[in-house]
Amino acid sequence: MKTAIVYSGQGAQYAGMGKDLYEQYDSVKEVFAQASDTLQLDMAALCFEENNLLNQTMYTQPSILTVSMAIDALLAENGVKPDIVAGLSLGEYSAFVKAGVLSFPEALKLVKKRGQYMTEAVPLGEGAMAAVMGLDRKIIEDICQEVALEHGVVSPANYNMPGQIAIAGLKVPVEIASQRLSEAGAKRVVPLTVSGPFHTSLLEPAAKQLEKEIQTYQINDPSMPVISNTTARPFEDAAHIKGLMVKQVMSPVYWEDSVQKMIELGVDTFIEVGPGKTLSSFIKKIDRSVNTMNVENIKSFEKTLQKLT
Repeated sequence: MKTAIVYSGQGAQYAGMGKDLYEQYDSVKEVFAQASDTLQLDMAALCFEENNLLNQTMYTQPSILTVSMAIDALLAENGVKPDIVAGLSLGEYSAFVKAGVLSFPEALKLVKKRGQYMTEAVPLGEGAMAAVMGLDRKIIEDICQEVALEHGVVSPANYNMPGQIAIAGLKVPVEIASQRLSEAGAKRVVPLTVSGPFHTSLLEPAAKQLEKEIQTYQINDPSMPVISNTTARPFEDAAHIKGLMVKQVMSPVYWEDSVQKMIELGVDTFIEVGPGKTLSSFIKKIDRSVNTMNVENIKSFEKTLQKLT
């Protein structure tokens, strides 16, 4: 059996995530305490109580990272060791911590900055995203390209699974592309409630700021294979990671291709770590023959341990 741990991305957050695990396990409490000390904010209050900050990108990113690494510590304590890791967008930073690329405190500081830069890159309300269901990726790419030439930025942002690709860009081009994609035979085109047009060229200002910021961090070679969102291949070394961290902010996330790559490398068991079950549902649609499980609370933690023993 070859196991991959995959980490949740932004959008999976909810008030109360990780709370029952925090109340029961010291190792979870320790991770939360470290996050609170590092960022000088009450991470438990941010994750567990209804508040306005949790959905603001610069707070969402460190909060999901904290919950993911707290669950990861609990799994490690129970002997769960992945052979390979990956994460969706923000989740890639959890994978970096797991593979020793970044220390947890440095990753927290970096994703908070990343969230801030992403928010500042495009003023609220100017960008949009939509999920396109049931249409071939080549048709989506071609229509986005046509609309972009006429009306402004719109492009594929997330290749999630067969039959589901998210597009993003400026509001009007996304609306026009959505209409044309429906006419081209998409089963459904659903506008997404997100705070920005992530993983498009509009995020170039964020990428440039991130590039400067990264220079002040200690980035290490990975201790285990980490699959890149941007290339759907394993990262090579610290220099390769630095370049792709910058590119990843403004490039599409090739999640479907990344999962296929892990399966090609022999993975037959995927454990989703962090809030929600989004990645598990994508993986099931990509390849029904693999085992998928997720850990976000006590019930799913106990169920996963049972399956693994």
